[in-house]
Amino acid sequence: MKNWMRRVRGAIGIGLTWGAAWSVVGMIPRWVLGINADAPFPIIFGVLGFFAGVLFSAVLALTERSRRLEEMSVPRFAALGATGGLLLSAFFAKAASLDLGDVLLVAPAFALASAVCAAGSIALAKRPASTQLHAGGNVAPPGVTEPRHAEPAWRQSQR
Repeated sequence: MKNWMRRVRGAIGIGLTWGAAWSVVGMIPRWVLGINADAPFPIIFGVLGFFAGVLFSAVLALTERSRRLEEMSVPRFAALGATGGLLLSAFFAKAASLDLGDVLLVAPAFALASAVCAAGSIALAKRPASTQLHAGGNVAPPGVTEPRHAEPAWRQSQR
């Protein structure tokens, strides 16, 4: 039960992260291209990004159950992300009753956006430990692995 809840929480976290990223991309039609529409693009893109992230998490859980994060490659993650994007486009096409021409426009866009988000997700997850935050909220210098309250190694060597 604990493992299942951890996976659900992770899927929701990935969905929220992707939703935020897609929402930022949804601002482009209005602010950069000057397209005014009745629908709020950032909200629509954010919702689609959330579902893309959750579908990606499901595909990842089903296909890569026995692998650790260190064993995964960026291209493999991107391919799994594209698979999640294609699944999202299939659900979207079914729900919106799109014809084949519209599906052929939507599917590559969703697959590409999901592949980029998946590649970014694994790149962030695999970033070096020297850029990760320590308990005090400060970035640890390269090579420092001891807790903040411990005596520095250079002081211990002077004794």
